[in-house]
Amino acid sequence: MKILVTGANGFIGRALSADLEAKGHEVARAMRSLSGIGAGRGEVAVGDIDEKTDWRAALEGCEAVAHLAGRAHVMRERLADPLGEFRRINVGGTLNLARQAAALGARRFVFVSSIKVNGENTTGRPPFSEVDIAAPVDAYAISKWEAEQGLLAIGRETGMAIARVRPPLVYGPGVKGNFAALLRWARRNLPLPLDATRNRRSFVALENLVSFLALCVDLSRADVENRLFLLADGEDVSTTELLKRLAQALGKRPWLLPVPEKALRLTARALGKAAIAERLLDSLAIDASAARALGWRPVISMADELRKMAEAEPSP
Repeated sequence: MKILVTGANGFIGRALSADLEAKGHEVARAMRSLSGIGAGRGEVAVGDIDEKTDWRAALEGCEAVAHLAGRAHVMRERLADPLGEFRRINVGGTLNLARQAAALGARRFVFVSSIKVNGENTTGRPPFSEVDIAAPVDAYAISKWEAEQGLLAIGRETGMAIARVRPPLVYGPGVKGNFAALLRWARRNLPLPLDATRNRRSFVALENLVSFLALCVDLSRADVENRLFLLADGEDVSTTELLKRLAQALGKRPWLLPVPEKALRLTARALGKAAIAERLLDSLAIDASAARALGWRPVISMADELRKMAEAEPSP
């Protein structure tokens, strides 16, 4: 089967493309511009992604699409209208691709959304599941939710099977952002006031996410058509436990100080860093039973993925 992977030169896209090829699929690797390592690897440049992008060259002969590309969650937003920009790329760009894919004969569209569509946290409530009412808060999550709804409409109109996957924070070799920052902090063995957290957070290893996305491509139409899946490793941990596991992966002893959560939240609020405190202290747990009902199981443990991530991260 020939499969189009968008965002193929990204953190998840590179790993998914390699995995699909290892399973015998032909992969068209779509990216904004060619990487310079050769068209022989199925690379196709599509330019900027929005409602006007021409996907015909990338979609030629493809029976399925795994759509990873988009505007990601921005920590320090500088645009005057961030929702408009998220909608242009994540909604308009996604639905434009889906319409062209259906018109050119693609039978399956796997969309990587975000657990933020369910909401910001599960503090004081059960884990998020597929039956929850969507509760997106920020512009990024709203755009992902709107893209999901548009895809379902296109699926009904065209008969193309739509599968939506909402992962939490993904970690693994080459990770960027918050997880990479925690790894660097652990490597430097600097003190952190996080030895008293009692939250529960779900994560998904890069290898586990890739294995599930590949499964969505290969399963029967009935298994994935118009389905929503939440995905997680199944090893929910507190921030304290995560930092200890990171230190262990690096062969270090963590330097954590037992500062009460209430004091941390008050201090963060006074410093204008309340959002950072929420990400570190709130719970965000996921029930991935729908994915497991398909027969999927994690292919790697958190400990092993953290070790691979630590080995891949260069020392300062």
